[in-house]
Amino acid sequence: MSAPAPSRPPLGAGFVVVNTLLLWLTTAVAAIAWWPVYQDTRFIVVVAAAAVLGSAVAILGALFRWRSYVVILVGFAVLLLTGVPLAVPDQAIAGFLPSFPGILDLIAGIALGWKQLLTIALPVGAYQSLLVPPFVLILASSIVALSVALRARWGELAVIPPIVVFLAGIAFGPEKTLWPVPAALGLLAVVLLWLVWRRWRRRRETIRSLAVATDPTAGEVETSFGLRNLIAGGVLLAVAATASIGAAAVMPPSAERSVLLTEIAQPFDPRDYPSPLAGFRRYLRDDRAGDTMFTVSGLPADGRIRIATLDSYDGVVYAVGSDKVDSASGTFVRIPAGVDQSAVDGTPVELQVTIDGYSGVWLPTVGLFETVDFGGDRSARLRDAFYYNGTSATAAVIGGLTAGDSYTLDAVIPDQPTLQQLGEVTPGSADVPRLGTLPDELALALDGYIQGIADPGDRLVAALSAIKEEGYISHGLSDDEPPSRSGHAADRITELFTAPRMIGDAEQYAVAAALMARQLGFPARVVFGFLPQGAGDTLTVRGDDVTAWIEVDTAEYGWVTLDPVPLERPIPEEEPEDPTQVARPQSIVPPPPDRPDANQDQSTPDSERDEPDSLDPVLQVILGVLRVAGLVLAVAGVLTAPFLFIIAAKLRRRRLRRTAPDTLQRIRGGWDEFADTVVDHGYAPPAAATRSELAAVVGTFPSRVLAAVADRAVFAPDDPEPADADHVWDAVGELRAVLDGNTNRRGRVKALISLRSLGGYSVRNLIKGTRE
Repeated sequence: MSAPAPSRPPLGAGFVVVNTLLLWLTTAVAAIAWWPVYQDTRFIVVVAAAAVLGSAVAILGALFRWRSYVVILVGFAVLLLTGVPLAVPDQAIAGFLPSFPGILDLIAGIALGWKQLLTIALPVGAYQSLLVPPFVLILASSIVALSVALRARWGELAVIPPIVVFLAGIAFGPEKTLWPVPAALGLLAVVLLWLVWRRWRRRRETIRSLAVATDPTAGEVETSFGLRNLIAGGVLLAVAATASIGAAAVMPPSAERSVLLTEIAQPFDPRDYPSPLAGFRRYLRDDRAGDTMFTVSGLPADGRIRIATLDSYDGVVYAVGSDKVDSASGTFVRIPAGVDQSAVDGTPVELQVTIDGYSGVWLPTVGLFETVDFGGDRSARLRDAFYYNGTSATAAVIGGLTAGDSYTLDAVIPDQPTLQQLGEVTPGSADVPRLGTLPDELALALDGYIQGIADPGDRLVAALSAIKEEGYISHGLSDDEPPSRSGHAADRITELFTAPRMIGDAEQYAVAAALMARQLGFPARVVFGFLPQGAGDTLTVRGDDVTAWIEVDTAEYGWVTLDPVPLERPIPEEEPEDPTQVARPQSIVPPPPDRPDANQDQSTPDSERDEPDSLDPVLQVILGVLRVAGLVLAVAGVLTAPFLFIIAAKLRRRRLRRTAPDTLQRIRGGWDEFADTVVDHGYAPPAAATRSELAAVVGTFPSRVLAAVADRAVFAPDDPEPADADHVWDAVGELRAVLDGNTNRRGRVKALISLRSLGGYSVRNLIKGTRE
């Protein structure tokens, strides 16, 4: 005979209090995993308030026997009433009342805040509405966990929601974390404590029931927690702690781990844009040389304005980051508040910049960035589009800057070594991408520059001094200048050192100097920017102020700014060619090998690579299972409200497109709906793909027909008929059914709640009813 299911425990005051306290303790330990994400006292307030509010809802639901949908509605009402002052405090009225804009931000944060946490630098503090995700998660966890503990037959399942909170904190946390083993052991301890107490409670109730059934006149049966329960719980905790500590001692966890933040592609990829150095001479043309790019106030004398830092050279172009290897300089993230530069020895500056003729995604900065405050009509948009890379000190704005944009920039300009100190430096340890094709002539010239010099710092100074002494400046744009090709590919650098006269401009000299520094063992990079002329509180930066310089990493001073560009002076007439061949001296000092790259031994996608011997295969399987289980639990713990919001947004977007007042807009909207459906189903069309290209990605004949119909309607001289729009939307519905039919139920659900097609769509526009 099978054992009877456990009975539902009575709702005594002590039972409610103990379960509530154990829930709060478990939630507090689970919230430790979220601390590296926020590191702000307001996060502690949010965790405490969410746990208390969720517990109150669950207790009221248990006392009054509310149905589950009533508990959900009350919980959602509590979320709307308290979410703004707690999670979006900047939008609260008088600090404690919700406002309508705050509620909109709260709802948007429920759906989109999770994605925003993956595209911003940590910690985020209380930036915008990013406190919404943990508030919603802990509020829902508290309601579900305590409701299960107080009302369900198997109350032990109440430990699952706090575990989901802990796993979600790990998934959304940084690569490096503090106390990974103590936090996990602490959660294990409180979970076991809760389970042991529940077991003892059930055993006591069972004994009482049997006693009453045997002797109805029996009095109260005395039961204590018991030594047996204490020993059982202690043994379980000791075994788990010993196993965890032993595994950590034998195979310590890596300082870096694979989390969502490292796996999600960032919205801004610098490799999607051409290298700014490639367009160096367009600022020097007659039609732009005298144009005002922007004005700047607060710039120190001889201050350099950085546009972009370039550290990847493939023999053709110097670029930001690398598409061949994983380069830290190619990863741009949002900055919630600012960057702490208090440890840097330098001069703090505050700049006011107003954009005029300058345009592009790169934000002009100086030194090392601390904070930026955008002004003007586009301030909110620019703030949300601002991305920064701390490795290269380069800032960018998605969508680019336009005339009239302005901002205030706080930065620190690091102190620079003197020329004598520079001769004593040694190469630093900064990681830079491996070099591509290097001109042999550059290496030969470098050998001649450093012959007889032993110290690395002195070699660097000698190489840069030789470039400045032998080089002449010519942009090759006017008739009175000697010819000078633009570009900085390997053949152009070769020409710089093999021509009878060394002629070029900052583009070529900066690249040559950076390559020489790399040959000498120094990590080096090229900086493209402006060097304003004149003096005064407010300077006008013109096109002909464009320049380039290099930065070299040293062990003593970090990144040092060096200018390899020769001074402008008269260029002598070209001497007739001497038929006598003069051999360059042989290299007496071989160039040091490139800094080893972490990815140079990376296996190709079609090859197999053995895992390191130090990893136990059994441990790999266990870690893989735990990773999958954690993701499943994290998904299972999220409320349905965010997904319903996504589905509602898509339905409203579809209705706005289909009911557009103009027939052509309806046809365009039908195609846009199909394109969004394709993206949501996991297809990856090329950036800025045409309709035909997107249809080719889908690979079906009806999709190509739909693309042709849409193109004909858009580009035909005559207006389309209303029936054409109906046919387009019918085809869209059929194609959506085909895409759904090509996947399983899980794939269809995933496409339904996918955020990919909502990435660039304004939630407020959906709410206000603005059409695309």
